Amino acid sequence: MRLPALTFLAALSALPAAAAPTPISLDQAMAHPDWIGNPAEAAWWSWNGKDVYFKQKRTGSQLRDTFLAHQSGPQKVADSELAKLDSPTVVYDRAHTRTIMVRNGDLFERDLKSGLLTQITRGVKAEDPQFSSDERAVQFRVGHDWFSWERASRLQAPLALPRAAKDPAAQDPDALREMQLRLMTTLKRAKDERDAGRARAEEERRFDPTRAPSPVYLGDKVTIEGSALSPDGRWLVVVTAVKGVDKGRVGKMPRYVTESGYEEMDDERTRVGRSNPAPHALKLIELATNKVQDLAFDTLPGIATDPLAKLRAEAKLDPLKGNRPLRIADRADAVRWSLDGKLAAVMLRAIDNKDRWIATIDLGSAKLKPQHRLSDEAWVNFDNSDFGWLPDNRTLWYMSEESGYAHLYTQAVDGRPRALTNGKWEAGDVQWSFDGGTAYMLCNRKNPGTYEVCAVNAKDGGTREVTSLEGVERFSLSPDSRKLLVHYSSSYMPAQLATLPVSGGTPVKLTDTRTAEYKAREWIQPEYVAVPSSDGGDPVWSKLYRPAKMEPGKKYPVVMFVHGAGYLQNTHQRFPVYFREQMFHNLLVEKGYVVLDMDYRASQGYGRNWRTAIYRQMGHPELVDYQDGVKYMVANHQGDAANVGIYGGSYGGFMTFMALMRAPEMFKSGAALRPVTDWTTYNHEYTANILNTPDLDPQAYKISSPIEYADKLQGNLLIAHGMVDDNVFYQDSVRMAQRLIELKKDHWELASYPLERHAYTQPESWFDQYRRIYKLFERTLKQ
Repeated sequence: MRLPALTFLAALSALPAAAAPTPISLDQAMAHPDWIGNPAEAAWWSWNGKDVYFKQKRTGSQLRDTFLAHQSGPQKVADSELAKLDSPTVVYDRAHTRTIMVRNGDLFERDLKSGLLTQITRGVKAEDPQFSSDERAVQFRVGHDWFSWERASRLQAPLALPRAAKDPAAQDPDALREMQLRLMTTLKRAKDERDAGRARAEEERRFDPTRAPSPVYLGDKVTIEGSALSPDGRWLVVVTAVKGVDKGRVGKMPRYVTESGYEEMDDERTRVGRSNPAPHALKLIELATNKVQDLAFDTLPGIATDPLAKLRAEAKLDPLKGNRPLRIADRADAVRWSLDGKLAAVMLRAIDNKDRWIATIDLGSAKLKPQHRLSDEAWVNFDNSDFGWLPDNRTLWYMSEESGYAHLYTQAVDGRPRALTNGKWEAGDVQWSFDGGTAYMLCNRKNPGTYEVCAVNAKDGGTREVTSLEGVERFSLSPDSRKLLVHYSSSYMPAQLATLPVSGGTPVKLTDTRTAEYKAREWIQPEYVAVPSSDGGDPVWSKLYRPAKMEPGKKYPVVMFVHGAGYLQNTHQRFPVYFREQMFHNLLVEKGYVVLDMDYRASQGYGRNWRTAIYRQMGHPELVDYQDGVKYMVANHQGDAANVGIYGGSYGGFMTFMALMRAPEMFKSGAALRPVTDWTTYNHEYTANILNTPDLDPQAYKISSPIEYADKLQGNLLIAHGMVDDNVFYQDSVRMAQRLIELKKDHWELASYPLERHAYTQPESWFDQYRRIYKLFERTLKQ
């Protein structure tokens, strides 16, 4: 259960008083993060579970080294030893006596009893490795082709060769050819002999185990988007799309500062609604005969019902005819076979993203059998949509938001779903013990910002917290499922490594990669506060930065920070993505400000209703949350209502515009960094979920786009943008600048960074940008 807000805050307030924070300069805060100490990145168990290895970036370089983690300090692995190591991702056999892995594109198998490592491929890019159902062979994919490696014979052979091409032996209907064959007996006899020869060759091939299979031709009107081989080697499921679908006009991005000295132009993404993602189709191939059958989607419940029919009619668009277009979920493992190869499950999603289905495939009749449907009148969340089979080969497990929060479910094929977890908290990143008896997952049961590893009993759903680290980021099970390897962090400590038994207990902390200079500093610890919502819902969890002692009677200028992405969580006890901004907040407090960083509606970690509150109205519920935040700061932390600033990047830049332009009476100054100014210019995958498409829902785009409110700007505005931003195009800021020029607006500026993309990389750019932000607040909020 979560602690009530007051209990959580009381627990935090009971912590011992911290030492006075060390002053931070802007130059230091925006310096290259090497000075902090580079975190432990990818980490993995050794094959026998006795050791832990991890990758770490070199200081002053983008190169990574491999280290052996040890309590006495990390030990660098010599280059000559790297060939003996496993990769971070391995696949186990059912008994956990062997593993397979891909390292540098090559495939290996390790015997876990002896430790023997066998290389299977060299110089080819092997992908999707799996054990055969009898576990005598290893199967893998190269491009679209599937291969098998038999352990006993060491023979490597193709299993399936799908081709998006026309069968060379096939002939298109042709009236002249048919007439020639009808009239010319010699031509007809020659053709019949050729056909008989091909048929005989195929018959011999099928009965001769020494022969490679013939290609399976799917036609030249499709492209192959993915495939999944049954572990018994009998079936191949192929995902296809229509070839040559118009992807819409791509954006052009000019680069002005180049090695060549000439301006250069890059092709970038299309805009939302210019062309919908290409629909997918599914084909089932019986490999013994190369018989290809289409898997129709007609059996999926709701497939022919358009949830956007009303909007389509209002926009005077033609009604949708037939089934809604689908895509096989955009993930590498969207088709999952049971380990025995007898059952396959596939996850499908409507392109309108209002439905997600999990269906099994009836191999005998070549039909889909629906097992689960998740619908959402806003959009289905695909950030937490894992699924798969339990070791019994008959029970599916999957994540679903149907309760309002992301939770874990199991379901026997054609049976009823069973919730293993429940409550007002989020489960994620599920990993099962090798016997399928326990599911391990990230959980935030205590409060939204405290993440631990939870263990869930598959029989009764009993849930317990294994860790007590508060800031767990990710984890992995040891080969014997008895220990956890955990990445954990805290507000001012980047990700480190620890191990502990799955039964719980004191963790063994393996790394502390922080530099001595960084560790010697004292920081302002954020206070986790629950800001009441004027909309009457759940509070808005936020991080508060303020002096330890407030000067009685003084009013402090307020700075509100807005995190990016929308669906991201920043009010947590982990090391933040916005670590530079956190140091900047220390500087602001040192200079006499109070700062509030809010997980506004749309943020991650708070359930479905919080996530979808912005549907068809981006920038509206979030602005109410920030207005509530300002009122909270004024009422509780001596905030000066007359001097309020706001800033953020990406979605945070968008929200800065919305605050300055839709609530100019409250927000005096703001810095919009790499901001979206018009949602019609952003990408399809993100935007269409929230606002549908511009032709279908023009009003949603109009009320959600800051450029429509530019005439309301009254305060002081800084716009900053990287000119080679391939996420939010620089054009967004240029268009807003032109609009402000035409409106004859004053007190605004545009700072451009010629070599920066969406995520800045150069310390000089970070410093210049934040110097401008600091000067803006100093100039306008201290009057």
